[in-house]
Order: sequence, then C-alpha cells, then structure tokens
Amino acid sequence: MSTATATARPGAVLADLLPSSRVRDVALVLGGAVLTGLAAQLSVPVPHSPVPVTGQTFAALLVGTSLGARRGFLSLALYALAGVAGVPWFAGGASGAGMVSFGYVLGMLLAAAAVGALARRGADRSPLRMAAAMILGEAIIYAVGVPYLALAAHLSASQAISLGLTPFLIGDALKAALAMGLLPAAWKLVDKR
Repeated sequence: MSTATATARPGAVLADLLPSSRVRDVALVLGGAVLTGLAAQLSVPVPHSPVPVTGQTFAALLVGTSLGARRGFLSLALYALAGVAGVPWFAGGASGAGMVSFGYVLGMLLAAAAVGALARRGADRSPLRMAAAMILGEAIIYAVGVPYLALAAHLSASQAISLGLTPFLIGDALKAALAMGLLPAAWKLVDKR
C-alpha cells in the first residue's frame, strides 16, 4: 500500500503507515511503553505536592494518538504492569502500585485509548482537534489520578485538586500546544510524499 493510500484511508493513525504485521504491532506496543517509561524520568518535583511534573503524560497521550486506541491501551497497560512488577520507570525511577500518584498511571491507560480512538476519527490531523483531544486526555488522567491521590494520601477533595491538578494546568496547556503542532505537521509531511 502506498503512503498516499494509507493517508487517504479513513481511520488510519500514524502507526498504520508502517507495513502491517504482528511483529510491527508488538514492537509498537513495546516501544510505546519504553517511551513512556523514559519520559517519566524527565521529572521535576512540585513544591508541597507528592506529584512531580513529568514527560510521562505527554508520552502516554502521544503513544495513544500515534498508535490508536487498542495498541495505545496495550502499550500503557504494559508500562503499568511492568512498573508494578518492579521496573523502575515510573516518575523519578519509582515502581510498584503503592505510590500516591499511581492513579495517574491508571488514568493514562484510559486516556491513551480515548485519544487513540479520536485519532482514528482524524483528530490528529487538525491543530484545533488535536489540542481538544489532548485536553480530553489530560482530563481523563486527572479524573482518575486526583481522586486516587485524595484516597491514597488521605486528602480532602480540595487539597487533592490543589496538589494534584492546579500546579499542572500551565504545563498541560503547553503539552497540548506542542501536540497540536507536532502531529498535524507529521501528517502534512506524510501527505507531501
């Protein structure tokens, strides 16, 4: 299949431009998990918050968008399971399910599937739709992560929002802006070939 045919095909995501095989899918799932684990090491502590700023959420959403819902979900599931099993690739080299921020990792599973489904509907080809998909993905991560933080750290809802959501909004806006330029630009490059 030519690249022009792949881009014209409804429901294609960037990963679909590679020759189709089970080996490709396994490699993409593994690669997405590793990318997320590496991005989690870009970690900056936030004063008074048990949750650091990381590249992890951006990587998780990029993986979901680029791979599609199924492969994106599997990639983040592999990332989560390996981290729980002891691979030190959660934020700051942590592992295990006992972290108060583990809810964000669980939220990333759902967010990767959601943005992957939106990408299959063309959200990754338009800057505004890509920004909207990223914002939705971030909202899903927070919808799971903040309540988990509240329960795990014995915080009130307002404390969890103050420590686990508010400090990250500017960074999330920057991530959405980066994605809204990056993925549509990748499709434009592919379309020019």
